[in-house]
Amino acid sequence: MRADACRNLDTLLQTGAKVLARDPSASITQIAAEAGLDRRTVYRRFATREALLVALFEAKLDEAERVLDEARLTEAPIAVALHRYVEGIVPVSRQWPLDFSSLESPDHVTEKRRQQLRARLSAFVDRGVDEGFFRADVPRTWVRKLLDDLVKLAAHSNPEMEPPKAADLVVEILLRGAGKQ
Repeated sequence: MRADACRNLDTLLQTGAKVLARDPSASITQIAAEAGLDRRTVYRRFATREALLVALFEAKLDEAERVLDEARLTEAPIAVALHRYVEGIVPVSRQWPLDFSSLESPDHVTEKRRQQLRARLSAFVDRGVDEGFFRADVPRTWVRKLLDDLVKLAAHSNPEMEPPKAADLVVEILLRGAGKQ
């Protein structure tokens, strides 16, 4: 792919994520206009709005997967892995603010990848409970949901907060609410 085509694709995906987060019904034409691209350029790459959405979610999943790998959820000490994960995923959530419910008919591959990433986080929470890091009397699904919700709050309710500070707060709040006393 030519350098200008790569830049156009990156601009389109970045802009598309933000436009669709603001207005889930936005058209390809609206996204193209905000990205400064001709709609025909977009349609050459993505024949349908759904194809564009799948590409957006694939980009989001790529970044989330990278963050999970770098956090070393299975090897690093729980507190270290948790902080690394939150510090890495906050910028990803800001860069790709789309919610997967935007997909009208979930792409099988995309949904499978999403479930695999969710399973990795759930396994991490299980590990935290098993190692006594999280309270055993709190349902694991609550701890997992609380982590997701705190990340979402940190990423979007205070977008100027730096990721390390956001991670500090998320970890502290998570542990005070679900941490072993």
